[in-house]
Amino acid sequence: MDKQNEGGLRLPTAHGMWVALDVVPSTGSTNADLLARAADPGSPEGQVLVAEEQTAGRGRLGRSWSSEPGASLTFSVLLRPATVPAARRGWLTLLTGVAVASAVRSTGCVDAVLKWPNDVLAGDRKLAGILAEQTPDGSAVVIGTGLNVATAPSELPVSAAGLAATSLRAEGATVSREDLLLDVLTQLERWYAAFRADPDPGRSGLLDAYRALCETLGRTVRVELPAGGGLTGVARDIDADGRLLVAVGPGDSVTPVSAGDVVHVRAPGQRTAG
Repeated sequence: MDKQNEGGLRLPTAHGMWVALDVVPSTGSTNADLLARAADPGSPEGQVLVAEEQTAGRGRLGRSWSSEPGASLTFSVLLRPATVPAARRGWLTLLTGVAVASAVRSTGCVDAVLKWPNDVLAGDRKLAGILAEQTPDGSAVVIGTGLNVATAPSELPVSAAGLAATSLRAEGATVSREDLLLDVLTQLERWYAAFRADPDPGRSGLLDAYRALCETLGRTVRVELPAGGGLTGVARDIDADGRLLVAVGPGDSVTPVSAGDVVHVRAPGQRTAG
């Protein structure tokens, strides 16, 4: 039997690692709701919470945003990655980006790419954002995704980071939100299972998958750091801990960046080798 909130999204019952798929008409934040559940150690991994409307959604660096009812996919998943060391948990955001971009490509037929660390783009426009939050005891990670599906071009906002937004509709794609969500969850389960079994992004294949989709690599970027200040250079690679490696000196030395806002300075198509 399908689950459906009145007039809204219809989902199949739980399958695979996803032990519960719940849809609510409206909530403040799906991340906040699942973090509250995760405080109970008996609350299992694999819960998915989808909201037709979010009124107090959260983005990186404390930014807030809301979703238009029925026009987006706004959902969170609860994971308990006990086998993943703390230093490698940054990859859970990147892993989710791979799952979302891959699903948009396969189900939405839009050539989605990734902007490190947490944006999914179509061209140079933001299609989706991802936010991972960990419980204070580190036992659970909740990952939220907001994906613009049917938002009209005239109603698309500019993101808090100044990046122009887009939607699948604006990109000329008509796609079922149910099919898209199930594809994301299928991709996410695949990559999470591999990474949880072997939290080495090279051996699990995750690093190569991320590199293939990441539009940031090879670009001249400006990084605005959370503590203030910034750096400009060429984004060379991603390291084993999911940090962006930016070459800032004439000798091609690299600085690892674990968090910050990244601005693509070089125009699309003007990639730098290396």
